[in-house]
Amino acid sequence: MKKLFGKKGMEMVQVAILVAIAVALGLIFKSQITSFVNHTFSSLNGAKF
Repeated sequence: MKKLFGKKGMEMVQVAILVAIAVALGLIFKSQITSFVNHTFSSLNGAKF
């Protein structure tokens, strides 16, 4: 049991929680993120470099 709840195990739990939060936010704001990326790239394509 001690090995399961050691420092390294807790770090893995924290990483898993952060990844889950990032995925959830990505799914929630999918349309807004897609719109932002499309707008940004269309602006970059329209610029005369």
